[in-house]
Amino acid sequence: MNVVGWFEIYVNDMQRAKAFYQTVLQLELTKNDMPEFDMQMFPSDESYGAAGALIYSADVKAGGNSTVVYFNCTDCAVEESRVVAAGGSVMQAKFSIGEHGNISLVHDTEGNLIGLHSMM
Repeated sequence: MNVVGWFEIYVNDMQRAKAFYQTVLQLELTKNDMPEFDMQMFPSDESYGAAGALIYSADVKAGGNSTVVYFNCTDCAVEESRVVAAGGSVMQAKFSIGEHGNISLVHDTEGNLIGLHSMM
């Protein structure tokens, strides 16, 4: 069983954030029809990893949090190379974490810190 069961990334501008994640990660987000929230779901394969979504709520402002979500990549340098053009910024370019692979730390368009992880 995965330790992480779900994640939410709060955003201030859903269209801008959705475009960022779709561009950097090269995937499609899908709208969840919960009336309480504007929610865009990341694709999910129930056999591996944690599911999650971008969330807009007038009660929660994006950025400035201490949670980092790491997205799995084949080579995190590839996704990192798309970050600036998609409106984000690179905090720390790809670096080794030893036997656990490599990570890049980037900010999305909403000021959230996210990680990109790969074994190569």
